[in-house]
Parts: sequence; C-alpha cells; structure tokens
Amino acid sequence: MKIGLDIMGGDYAPKAIVLGAIAAHQSLTPDQHLVLIGDTQQIKPLLADQGFNPDHFEYVHTDEVIGMGEHPTKAILQKPNSSIAVGFQLLKEGKIDSFASAGNSGAMLVGAVFSVKTIPGIIRPCLCTIVPKLKGGTGLLLDVGANADCKPDTLLQFGILGSLYAENVMQIEKPKVALMNIGEEDEKGNMLSLATFPLMKETELFNFVGNVEGRDLFNDKADVIVCDGFTGNVMLKLAESFYVLTIKKGLKDEFFDRFNYENYGGSPVLGVNAPVLIGHGISSPEAVKNMIFQSRDMITTGLVGKIQAAFQ
Repeated sequence: MKIGLDIMGGDYAPKAIVLGAIAAHQSLTPDQHLVLIGDTQQIKPLLADQGFNPDHFEYVHTDEVIGMGEHPTKAILQKPNSSIAVGFQLLKEGKIDSFASAGNSGAMLVGAVFSVKTIPGIIRPCLCTIVPKLKGGTGLLLDVGANADCKPDTLLQFGILGSLYAENVMQIEKPKVALMNIGEEDEKGNMLSLATFPLMKETELFNFVGNVEGRDLFNDKADVIVCDGFTGNVMLKLAESFYVLTIKKGLKDEFFDRFNYENYGGSPVLGVNAPVLIGHGISSPEAVKNMIFQSRDMITTGLVGKIQAAFQ
C-alpha cells in the first residue's frame, strides 16, 4: 500500500505535514508506505531534526507549489510540477493508492475530477465530514462544500455515498440516512428538499429515516445527514467554531473537545475513482496523522470499489 501525501499544502507546511507523517509512521504496518510529494530539500532537514530515518519514506520531488488563494483550474494547468498536480498524476498512474493534501481545496477537487475522474453513474462528487454524537460515536454530514447548488437526484446519490462510507469505513451497520430540513414533516422544506424527500423515501439503496432539523446534527436520529454543499459548509463552519469558543471561554468539556478538527483528519472526496482526502488548511501534525489513517482505511476497506459496484 502506498499512501500519497502532499507535504507542501497547508498553512503550516511543510513542517506540520512532515511531523504528521512521522507520527503516523509509528502505527503503520511494514507493508503500508508513505510517499511524500514535494520539495525534498525541505523534507530531509526536518527529518534530521527529529532524528528520523529518511529510508522509512518514499519521496517524489516537485519544485512548484499551488498557493491557497490561487484559481484551482488555472493552477493545476499552469503548474504541472506542483505537489498537487504530480500527486494526482501518480494516483492516475496507480503509483500511489491514495492522495491527501491540506492545500488548496479547490485544486484538490479539480485535480481529482481531471485525473482519476468521477465514477461512471455519479452526477457530482461530494465532500463529507465526521460529526461527533452527544452519546458517543460519530456521524457523517455531506455535502460540506463541493456543490453549493444541487438537484434532487444529486442529493439522492449523496445518500448512497454517505451510507457506503458510514458502513465500510466507520463500521456502522445499516446506517440511518436523513435529509436536512427545516422541519421533520414530509411536506416541509424548500423546493429542493420537497423534491428530494419522495426520492429518498422510495429508494431501497439506503436506510432512509426521514427529515431531520439542525438540532438533530449531534443526536442519534441519523448516522448520515444529507444536504447541499452550501448548507453543509455553513453547518460545518459553525460546528468547528464550538471548539474554539469553549477554549476562549475557558470551558473544558469532553464532548466539545471532540469538535476539534484534528481528531478526524480530512474530508474525503466521495465519488471519484480513487481515495482522495482534503485536509484543513490549518492542519496540525495530529490532523495530518489522522488524515493518513483515514487514507489507509479507505484503501483497506475497498470503499472506492464498493461505490463503483453500487453505481454500475
């Protein structure tokens, strides 16, 4: 297994990324290899500072970097030797089994669709995020930003993607899938949710449990909550702020500690032909470590193959 990692992406790259790779290495088996993609001249001194044997990793040297504020499509085309562009080329050629980066999220989405392509039958790939549950365990929210505007059949597919991820990677048996809405009643909602509800109610592709409201995000009514990317991103950013607020207020609480993005790694891109993960721009070594573990789990569970089979 070869797990590709962009060491140039993120606000604290390359140091935080390299430190995360070192931390993850301790828990990887001998047949699970990390491939660091980026400026090797910057990597080697960081490894030496930690007294870490460089032979534990594989390296692919690149000399261009896509900045966080660059236009995604232009950057991918104009910087073919950037760590993100090279990472996707390696993924497309099968030289790595997954690719993760805390860099430009738009470039990661564009790169995924351009290189390994969308799985046939899937309308739009989406981003998902892990959500802590009040009584323990976690749930899944999707889409959280890849598709600001959606159509009913797209949301139906998000339900399938989320259910497969929850079942295979999160090990939730027969996950409960719900539609985010402004009320639980069947007839509530905007035009999108009103049109999506009957599609989900009639499907046998996942275990649909009806509408849920914003207050249900952290309870056990659903394991997978589906919404458009605009709504999901607003909810995600609000949820992330809880952890910051508790720190600022000097509150110590186990549940709110679980809102720390570091615990979950990155956001998987679901619906493309290989495991791709997008990390938070401010990813710390702990977050990078968990993003690597997420990559490993997506590979070992054969998630992409199961999604491909579901959409044949």
